[in-house]
Amino acid sequence: MGTVDLTIHGRGAAHNPRNRFERLAYVPDLPPALDRRDADDEAVDGPATVYLRDTARTIIAHNDSPDVGFTYSINPYRGCSHGCVYCYARPGHQFLGFSAGLDFETKIMVKEDAPELLRRELSAKRYEPVTLSISGVTDCYQPAERQFQLTRKCLEVLNEFGNPCGVITKSHLVTRDIDLLSELARKNCAVVILSVTTLDADLSSRMEPRAASPNRRLAAIEALTKAGIPTGVMVAPVVPGLTDHEMPQILKASAEAGARFCGFVPVRLPLEVAPLFVEWLGRHYPDRKDKVLNRIRSLRGGKLNDSNFHTRMVGQGVWSEQFKTMFDVARRRYGLDRPFAELTTEHFRKPGGPQMSLFD
Repeated sequence: MGTVDLTIHGRGAAHNPRNRFERLAYVPDLPPALDRRDADDEAVDGPATVYLRDTARTIIAHNDSPDVGFTYSINPYRGCSHGCVYCYARPGHQFLGFSAGLDFETKIMVKEDAPELLRRELSAKRYEPVTLSISGVTDCYQPAERQFQLTRKCLEVLNEFGNPCGVITKSHLVTRDIDLLSELARKNCAVVILSVTTLDADLSSRMEPRAASPNRRLAAIEALTKAGIPTGVMVAPVVPGLTDHEMPQILKASAEAGARFCGFVPVRLPLEVAPLFVEWLGRHYPDRKDKVLNRIRSLRGGKLNDSNFHTRMVGQGVWSEQFKTMFDVARRRYGLDRPFAELTTEHFRKPGGPQMSLFD
């Protein structure tokens, strides 16, 4: 199936690559040109976001990967209209019959029953309290959250039970829930991490078209920290030849905003993400395309992706070592060389006490 080399305002992908699990593909008829004066009009410049009900039966997902910093997570949404072109979660949309391209950004699955499912699972006799990550896959504070408020409702349940949680997001919307996060933090049951990829607003608007601007993310770090919520920064993904030189500046700005700890992850381009990213580079940064791709290959053992558990989150070779050295020097310089916040499960209580066991 052919691709359309045309930037769509507010979207990271420019087309829908074929779903490798589907035999049929939908090829839309596109106008020969779009009127760029109407770039803010979704009806003209690209597909509108559609919300579809996700009838999931469970909400707590288990992850057994040895190189991911959490074991259990909650994801109220599947797909993400932030449209980050590098998002490693894109291929998962294909299991739903969609594409990893525009479909991932425009067809958002909404788990409307997430708060009720969470309450049921926390109340179960077999449940043992454990820290739950919110946003293990897609951003729990993406634009859909303004309408559905599922993340907030899940936080209300976690607060009621005293169950610890960690939130990772690139959205300023997280500050809306400072009241709940502060209450959890007072019990040492909450931590928030802001993902900052670049401080260049133009680059961010191209690479993460519907995510918060870099300044808004730093403002979120400041607001959360002032509210007493342990807050850190994740420099991710680090794209060699495009954003890697910004790592010290990102850590400095985050520390000045109040971040207490930090981490970083080199860019990963699994499966269908790689061709989408290659095409995106050609549209937006053709002069840097070969440089960026060659450095990613150097970082990933000659390929654009490495799925090996032991190297996929850190990379390998000279660029991996350079990133680690630059990161270590910068985090010490800016006082971010503290461990990630340790949360506790000692406050966990099932509302209603032993009587609830009658209904398990």
